[in-house]
Amino acid sequence: MDVCVIGAGYVGLVTSACLAFLGNTVIAVDANTARLESLKRGIVPFFEPGLSEFLTESISTGLLTFSDSIEQAVKKSQIIFIAVGTPPMPNGEPDLSQVMTVARAIGHALDSTKRRVIVNKSTVPVGSGNWVEMLVKQGVQSVQTVPARASKADAPTFSVCSNPEFLREGSAIADSFYPDRIVVGTTDEFAADLMKTLYKPIINQSFEPPIFIPRPHDITSIPYVVTDLASAELIKYAANAFLALKISFANEMSGLCEKAGADIREVSRGIGLDRRIGKYFLNAGIGWGGSCFGKDINALIQVAKEYNYPTSLLEATIAVNQRQRSVVIKKLQDELKIIKGRTIGLMGLSFKPDTDDLRDAPSISIAQQLIKMGATVKAYDPVSNENCQTLNPDLDVIYCKDVIELAHGCDAMLLITEWEEFRHANWQEIAKVMNCPLVIDGRNTLDEATAIKHGIIYRGIGR
Repeated sequence: MDVCVIGAGYVGLVTSACLAFLGNTVIAVDANTARLESLKRGIVPFFEPGLSEFLTESISTGLLTFSDSIEQAVKKSQIIFIAVGTPPMPNGEPDLSQVMTVARAIGHALDSTKRRVIVNKSTVPVGSGNWVEMLVKQGVQSVQTVPARASKADAPTFSVCSNPEFLREGSAIADSFYPDRIVVGTTDEFAADLMKTLYKPIINQSFEPPIFIPRPHDITSIPYVVTDLASAELIKYAANAFLALKISFANEMSGLCEKAGADIREVSRGIGLDRRIGKYFLNAGIGWGGSCFGKDINALIQVAKEYNYPTSLLEATIAVNQRQRSVVIKKLQDELKIIKGRTIGLMGLSFKPDTDDLRDAPSISIAQQLIKMGATVKAYDPVSNENCQTLNPDLDVIYCKDVIELAHGCDAMLLITEWEEFRHANWQEIAKVMNCPLVIDGRNTLDEATAIKHGIIYRGIGR
């Protein structure tokens, strides 16, 4: 099928490469010409395991090309994805200015050669499908001449549908090929059928998997959910809000576990075995970060405010998460008593492993608080050091090249990001070079027994 994806950021780029791999002719559109030139050479502007190599392979087949022209891409395509950014504004609402610009540009470029489906892939609030349809129509009307088109047959025909993404940073390609579900919001039968045809290889799992991302043994087919526009838009927000809620619940329980002498790991394991609850997203620690959870919850709260509807659970989810970031600092104070003049090492900077994304990363707020308290802060992340320096030039942090350099001279180290490298750290050498071999495991992920065996004073969360 002929597809264009407008927006070559994280979601747009992954979507483009995966659809091209499935045999579709895909044009990825972006206004940043410098980025496009890099992408043509397979250079990805962010860290995502395997994406650079996968992108190069998709380009080599000729099925994936890049363009800075929305008009040319739209005219060649039958399915048009909108995958531009919707960053949060100060009040929590998503900034839809890029969506607005693109929707009108699509309308301006439409012609009557084929019936098209315009797909909202960007995370947008409830009601955005109707809004995008209005904007596309405005773009269409802006090129109509007077007198009007000779007949209705000359007018472009299109449908707008919602197809929310559920990609996890660090596993985006696998999430594209082996999703839990594919959701399409539309009441138009043509659009639903066309999207089903596009996704048929994934729905039926009939494609030959990439060598580096084999098909899981338990995956034989993928649910294809067709619903109305508003419900599809709300599914995306509700899913992320619920996952964040589970994490915040585990974190709130972790504090109670410490007071009562229980172990949050055992409590989470015990309740997670209940099939109604499930074991995932019950890991206590320093809380969630990243570009999705906080942004989507705040956007959902703003939507609810439009209807004067209370969102007590959502607000509590955010409050617990913010409070949890101070837990590791409280533990430092309990162990060291005085923070001023101490040297503290941060193991990890990105909000999760296998990404260099620092958006709403707990590491930044923790580093700022420690610096404010008079500590010297060192940091090491396998991929995010340079990105952190670029994005936070005023953050007074000493960046290290490996975990041993990080540990040297530290009075304590905080495990912030659960990179695999940290799980297999040389604790014997680390204990030798630290002033005080105190390690606070902010993710409850390190091998406590091994660390203690080699002289580490280990402290976890909720234990």
